[in-house]
Amino acid sequence: MLRQRVITALILAGAFIATLLFAPYPAQCVLFAAVASAGGWEWSALAGARSTPTRLAYTAVIPLLCLGLWAALDMEDAQAATAAQPLLAASALLWSAMLLGLKNYPAGRSLWRRTSIRALMGWAMLTATWLAVSICLTLSNGPAVLFLLILTVATADIGAYFAGRRFGRHPLAADISPAKTWEGFWGGLLCVTALVTVVWQNLPLSQLHLGWGSLVALGLATAGASVVGDLTVSLLKREVGLKDSGSLLPGHGGVLDRLDSICGAAPVFALGLLLVGY
Repeated sequence: MLRQRVITALILAGAFIATLLFAPYPAQCVLFAAVASAGGWEWSALAGARSTPTRLAYTAVIPLLCLGLWAALDMEDAQAATAAQPLLAASALLWSAMLLGLKNYPAGRSLWRRTSIRALMGWAMLTATWLAVSICLTLSNGPAVLFLLILTVATADIGAYFAGRRFGRHPLAADISPAKTWEGFWGGLLCVTALVTVVWQNLPLSQLHLGWGSLVALGLATAGASVVGDLTVSLLKREVGLKDSGSLLPGHGGVLDRLDSICGAAPVFALGLLLVGY
């Protein structure tokens, strides 16, 4: 399983890097909207859709929302990031509120069992992820900034996986994802701290002239939000009785199983950069 997981991850990483290096900005946004739509197809099952026409109708809303944001914010304009800031802040607030739902679960299950709530969550979270990713690309050295976001999320995930396997004893959220442990969580944050120390200060964020502590705070906030995104999708999968959101990615499950962490992290990362004046 680990070998298959690594092979799939390398293929995805290669495709992602090629997109950042060779695709123009509008094409990048279209490609990432397609990825969000693939996540929307899988989310449609979490929202209770069963028939193919219903799932297609649910999925079709995602690219329409992305197109609407592209037009409303004039995403190719230099001021798009400023115009998007309130939406990114609202998304970050939504993820902060999810902490309460995760902490109190299984209390409040009547809320999560409402298909309308799950449907709205999917549209909001996937569209906000697309927006955050697209905004990152509009910033100075945008492709490198977006690569840094994905690298941070992957580092937190890999660090948590191996620290949890080696040291895991205390469940992080036993009723949601029994395999996740506090030891894994702290191991992931420790790896992100090391990433910030070794890599961040030598990449485009160094132009912010922020101290090590400020960069670590941004990195840890991004990593922490990625865990919230992961657990949120795990909660919804548990409510509908799914182990994986799909089977498109060998060793990883579905597209949404890879997007969940990014859904939580991307708005926080993009908003953090804007707030510090990047």
